[in-house]
Amino acid sequence: MTQSKPRWAASGDWNAFFALFLDNIVNLVILSSILMLGFGFPKDIIFHKILPGTALGVLFGDVVYSIMAIRLSRRTGQVVTAMPLGLDTPSTIGMAVAVLGPAFLSLRGQGMSPDGAGDLAWKIGMASMLWMGGIKLIFSFIGATIQKVIPTAALLGSLAGVGIVWLAADPLIHVYDLPFIGLIALAVLTFALIAKLELPFHLPGAAMAVVLGIVLYYLLGELKLLPKDSMQVYKGFPAFEGIHFLLPFPTPAAFQEVFGRVIPYLPLAIPFGLLTIVGGINVTEGARLVGDDFKTRDILLTEAFATIIAGVCGGVAQTTPYIGHSAYRQMGARSAYTLFTGIAVGLGASLGLVGFIVDLIPRAAVDPILIFVGLEILALSFRLTPKDHYMALGFALIPAILSFVHIKLKLLIQNVERVSGGISSTLSNLKPEQARPIQDALSQLIPVQISQEYQVIGVLGQGFILTSMVWAATVAYLIEKRFLAASIAMMAAAVFTFFGFMHSVFPDGNVYLPWTIASQGISGRALAIPYELALCYIIMAALFPLLYAAQKKRAA
Repeated sequence: MTQSKPRWAASGDWNAFFALFLDNIVNLVILSSILMLGFGFPKDIIFHKILPGTALGVLFGDVVYSIMAIRLSRRTGQVVTAMPLGLDTPSTIGMAVAVLGPAFLSLRGQGMSPDGAGDLAWKIGMASMLWMGGIKLIFSFIGATIQKVIPTAALLGSLAGVGIVWLAADPLIHVYDLPFIGLIALAVLTFALIAKLELPFHLPGAAMAVVLGIVLYYLLGELKLLPKDSMQVYKGFPAFEGIHFLLPFPTPAAFQEVFGRVIPYLPLAIPFGLLTIVGGINVTEGARLVGDDFKTRDILLTEAFATIIAGVCGGVAQTTPYIGHSAYRQMGARSAYTLFTGIAVGLGASLGLVGFIVDLIPRAAVDPILIFVGLEILALSFRLTPKDHYMALGFALIPAILSFVHIKLKLLIQNVERVSGGISSTLSNLKPEQARPIQDALSQLIPVQISQEYQVIGVLGQGFILTSMVWAATVAYLIEKRFLAASIAMMAAAVFTFFGFMHSVFPDGNVYLPWTIASQGISGRALAIPYELALCYIIMAALFPLLYAAQKKRAA
């Protein structure tokens, strides 16, 4: 009797589909909200041009990953969970905040209409995507080599930091903002997915948690029982504008129009591309360790082409292999969930449905899924890292936490500085004896110690994924007594730091030539930081073998 081949679809694909689909929808919600609410970006350009092209990258990548998983399962005879692909959260936010939004405001300042400025800013985002895709394409061919050289603690530790901070801690804030929605949805998801207990009628836990959250949100909203000062203000049921075809088409002429304008944004766009390469390597390593042995090069090449295709057709947010592969495997998913996600996101955006869903789903109903994925990543990191390397894993978590703290502090401090600056400008109308007490009070709004710590936290948080990997790798190499490897890791840290890939002194994390930063508005101690930290890393690189040599000499 011949052994039946594993099926490519299973009941667990439903849970995984809802989780991955909603994760992508959350990113589209964030992208749309930042552009519309933060910068006044035209809604029509977002829903009719940006979303269809961006979703096309998800469609391409997830379909290819489904095919790869089916082939791997047939070749090995084993059950395989497809690699999840979706929109990269950090660069989705980064492109909105650092590229599209500023470009739009700059063009508006030059006298362009909102529609004209929005259209040109959209094209700048497209061109930036092509640069990111090209960088990823080049580095895809050396991904497997990197994977073999870097310890597991370094590969998974950086992802664990992202998981615990951005997928667990930050969403938990929104869960507690609307507790009657978020906590109840979280309770259902914890019961079904974390405790692995069965819901009545075999209902999928992730889907039920979201559906329950949506029902509670609109029910309590209509009864006027939701807090009016919530971060998620109730606006009623969104209007459905009907099905309309918004098929993304290649627009090569757009790149000629913005070729010169995109250059200033490349120092922001290129690091985003590099970070997803690192993330893709980490995710592939995590999948391999739980039994799904995908080729790193194939995973990275697919993701690079997905980014390029999206950029050519109007997308402005790059795709990446998602770090929750093990969570989807725990759900019992196989290959169908990625196929269905790609189709749902890609076709949904082209038919105008994604825009409606973006308006429909409250964050408090979706965030419990992100919390589960973040905690699963943290648990996976400790399960797969050798116990001797737990300290290295701990080092890897610190930069992500500091990056999170820095971003939250930056919003507060920038607002305080803006308000105090506005007050100071009006003091010239007062007599000196009247203005002096107010100036003294304004100068004490941000204590000196907090201001100093804020600068240091920012330096530690910028480029935190690379910092996590370098720190964790160095500690792991030292534990294994691989002193030359530890020294090489510290030399790499020196190079990354000198040019701003790690510990950038710019508030937005830009890379730079350190001898030019004074001309770009940087002053004070920040001018010396690239030199100071790079030199310290070089000294550490030399110190490790010297200490080992001294130890061997004493032992002899």
